[in-house]
Amino acid sequence: MSPARSAAPRGNGKAAAPTAAQRRYLLRGLDQPGGKLPLFDAEGREIDARTVRSCIEAGWAEPWFANPLKPDWLVCKLTEQGRAALRRG
Repeated sequence: MSPARSAAPRGNGKAAAPTAAQRRYLLRGLDQPGGKLPLFDAEGREIDARTVRSCIEAGWAEPWFANPLKPDWLVCKLTEQGRAALRRG
């Protein structure tokens, strides 16, 4: 499954489950203050922007604040919808 795959609701009205990459990303926010999501994975590589954007589009993550030093980085936090998607998945 591609991390760029749309996570929009399907024909049955239920939201799609996060892909493996999306799930890894979202899980990291569970233990962080305010649900802050990482900019880098466990190996120190930048999280793919497609993964971040698809999680935002699905409502599982939301932009938190602008980073003045790196304006192209999306600093996000886990939403209640994201927490629910992780519980369902």
